[in-house]
Amino acid sequence: MSTDLFCEIVAGERPAHVVASDEVAVSFLDTRPVFKGHVLVVPRLHAETLSDLGDVGPFFERVQAMARAVEQGLQAGGTFVAMNNRISQSVPHLHVHVVPRNKKDGLRGFFWPRTTYASAEEARSYADLIAKAL
Repeated sequence: MSTDLFCEIVAGERPAHVVASDEVAVSFLDTRPVFKGHVLVVPRLHAETLSDLGDVGPFFERVQAMARAVEQGLQAGGTFVAMNNRISQSVPHLHVHVVPRNKKDGLRGFFWPRTTYASAEEARSYADLIAKAL
């Protein structure tokens, strides 16, 4: 079993501002929040990436409930829900960010450049490569 910062929080070996905890997931405040109330939802059993997580349904039920709770509890206009897999994943333990959002809060879309496909055929070739991997 891997031990990382989030495994330590799950095990109660490292302090955190826990918002919710059950047999599937532990949710706690991010120590470097985008906005106050930014919550991380992590699976109780270690999984490094989404591909490593077994049954995703129960975990994402917790993520869904947390998104609802952040909106209602903080009277936020909405939430930004995101995760990274390996690249930009600061802790090698699957975690979903649930960030409270409000209109004109200063957060603007994605922070990386966008591109376009040269043609419909090029787009189709990418879609086909991904579909084949399924």
